[in-house]
Amino acid sequence: MSLAVVRSRAPAAGRAPDVTVEVHLANGLPSFSIVGLPDLEVRESRERVRAALSNCGFDFPVRRITVNLAPADLPKESGRFDLPIALGILAASGQIPAAALTDWREFAGELSLTGAVRPMRGAFAMACGTARAHAHSHSAAAEAHDRTDADLHPSCAPRTPQLYLPADNAAEAALVPDVDVYAVTDLRALCAHLAGAEDARLAPVRARALDTAAAGALPDMADVIGQRGARRALEVAAAGGHHLLMVGPPGAGKSMLAARLPGLLPPMTDTEALASAALLSASAIGFSPQQWRRRPFRAPHHSSSAAALIGGRNPPQPGEITLAHLGVLFLDELPEFDRHVLETLREPLEAGSITISRAAWQTDFPAACQLVAAMNPCPCGWRGDPSGRCRCTPEGAARYRRKLSGPLLDRIDIQIEIPALPPAELAGRAAAPGEATAVIAPRVAAARERQIARQGKTNRELSGRETDAVCRPDAAGEALLREAGERFGWSARAYYRALKVARTIADLAGDSMPSAAHIAEAVQYRRALADQ
Repeated sequence: MSLAVVRSRAPAAGRAPDVTVEVHLANGLPSFSIVGLPDLEVRESRERVRAALSNCGFDFPVRRITVNLAPADLPKESGRFDLPIALGILAASGQIPAAALTDWREFAGELSLTGAVRPMRGAFAMACGTARAHAHSHSAAAEAHDRTDADLHPSCAPRTPQLYLPADNAAEAALVPDVDVYAVTDLRALCAHLAGAEDARLAPVRARALDTAAAGALPDMADVIGQRGARRALEVAAAGGHHLLMVGPPGAGKSMLAARLPGLLPPMTDTEALASAALLSASAIGFSPQQWRRRPFRAPHHSSSAAALIGGRNPPQPGEITLAHLGVLFLDELPEFDRHVLETLREPLEAGSITISRAAWQTDFPAACQLVAAMNPCPCGWRGDPSGRCRCTPEGAARYRRKLSGPLLDRIDIQIEIPALPPAELAGRAAAPGEATAVIAPRVAAARERQIARQGKTNRELSGRETDAVCRPDAAGEALLREAGERFGWSARAYYRALKVARTIADLAGDSMPSAAHIAEAVQYRRALADQ
């Protein structure tokens, strides 16, 4: 046989589209060509595959070899195609049975010159893509067969797909259900398994129970000294998924509070955990099993570019706001970010997704993260401090705050001041410890459950019409909210966001509708910059 077809996948923004590796051997002058938009790493596969086959004792065919990576319009990158290319050459030259490379078997891995299979990124995303494709194809086949027969024909019976990956990646991929993952250490052992050798059969890797404690405990709210108002605001933000801005002097505890928000958020569902892990797996940072079911916490430096924050390159790659999907994006020293970079956040914060367009590509990335930002009140950081140490002019402080546009601030639901702690309160921390995360998190989870049961989403995600339906306060609360909106010159967006925050406060209290007290607290959460 001179033609072989091998299945693989190419991680693209966590979606892992299917890639068919076609290998053809023809007569003519010996050559080795790879087509189908391969990048430099893929083109270098020729030398790695040639050496690996020779060192594993296989014959490298002295013929005209053509490898096609389909679809031809999808860019291919990394060395993950080494393994399927090598298998295709062996099957096309008759050194392993071509029947072993069935449609329900997929392969990926980089080969060393000795034939060992090296780890790669995107294994989890690849397993998710395999599971989705198998579920979709079986559903389509069953639906088509139902048109002619009420009973499912045995030929339509589902067969669990098999995914062959480097041994170092098998543990993370095995977390994905409905896929049999096989750990491959070297090319020779895999070929023996595919040939059906009894003493060389590989067994599927079973997902092991993960010990979340092994990854380290999340930061605890009990470590925060004082800051009762800030702690309450953080609880409200966690309960409703609201964006949060903290304004205060250096050392007040803004970064410390932000790092403790992931511990307050409800545990991830299976669907959320799979989506988050697939995005991390396909990115440059990678995914480890210790991150399973942990909400991501991304804290990019203020020198980050727009492409790093929201995504870019060609073809488009996800940015920090996508890597923080279903978790927390923390922007410290917010005014130090380039204003153009901050303005790119406006649309994804509102929509929960972002579309990156290039001349030949358009890609949608999820971006349903919770923004937490921190800033100083002025360039030196001490404006309003009782010690009078601030030397910034009013114009300088106003110029510093104007780096944040009104449309961006409109999208931040809660804006609070974090005062500096006096030495007396620091000295008395043992006498009055704050509530621990284990005490606050159940209240947050209960409030989230009320929201999901009522509207199927968090309060922050409500549309204008849904807000009118489920967040309308009583008469006294509505009058207070109208008065606050007129006094502070709120936009329609700011008005509705304050209403959503009030609904979250009512959910934490277990009340059926926001009252004047809930509205009053929500109004206070939008005054950090209004009075300056």
